Amino acid sequence: MKNKPVYILHLNEIDRGMEAVVGGKAASLGALSRIKNIRVPDGFCITTRAFQKIIDETQDLHPLLHRLSGLKISDRDIIISLTQEIRTIIENVSVPDDIVKEIERAISCFGIHSAFAIRSSATAEDLPEASFAGQQGSFLNISGREKIFQHIRKCWASLFSERATLYRIQNSFDHQRVQLAVIVQQMIFAEAAGILFTADPLNFNRTIISVDAGFGLGEALVSGLVNPDTYKVKKGKIIEKKISLKTMAILPQSEGGISHQTIHPKQQQDAVLNDQQILELEQIGRENESHFGLPQDIEWC
Repeated sequence: MKNKPVYILHLNEIDRGMEAVVGGKAASLGALSRIKNIRVPDGFCITTRAFQKIIDETQDLHPLLHRLSGLKISDRDIIISLTQEIRTIIENVSVPDDIVKEIERAISCFGIHSAFAIRSSATAEDLPEASFAGQQGSFLNISGREKIFQHIRKCWASLFSERATLYRIQNSFDHQRVQLAVIVQQMIFAEAAGILFTADPLNFNRTIISVDAGFGLGEALVSGLVNPDTYKVKKGKIIEKKISLKTMAILPQSEGGISHQTIHPKQQQDAVLNDQQILELEQIGRENESHFGLPQDIEWC
């Protein structure tokens, strides 16, 4: 008797080395969740086995994927049309009952009114020959059973976005080689968020930590929509502050989802973080770097 496929893993069950099952992003989150004093929002991962089952059992996809595998970068118009058709099928697919039950069981642990960040985690996000990071879908502040399942399907479909598909073709990457897992993680309604680098990204100086920070959710900064504040810290001392003009923030909406909002003019040139928060981030960054033994870039809020 074959072992029953695992469709759901809690983040604390995941570690590095499980990328083939949970993708690169979820593997990193699982590893982070094991570090003492590092607070990772609770959640679970819908494994690549669920995605593969969806693909295998959706017969309408098979001829389309076969056709896609034979296209070249010069066939852009056909690729755009074909990937749209593939995404439409996946976004409307009937999820098998066994997968539905596992997802519902995992969601029930969080309470009926919980909101989630639903994020793609691809198995090929950081390869030596190519980087697929950021090419698949992420959706914030999602709540309610129907919307949660809708956005899980949107994540699966995003593997066949025009951008991701063209990138695979351009790099001679087999479409079937990349699998997709989905992270369903408790939403954090952040007042400030950003990215921390444990080695200065401008000169790779490992003694200097660099922190980018913006108001609201980190999506605005990660997507390049705003100019962040930048703070640099060396051995417990803040050595540089660059306070940028910040005119916009992405904030959660009470009815779900997110919106772009203008920052009040009096706040646009305020520092996002105070000195204590900057130094706390330095400590977090060094703990992460020590745990993994390599320079880290970390999303924080």
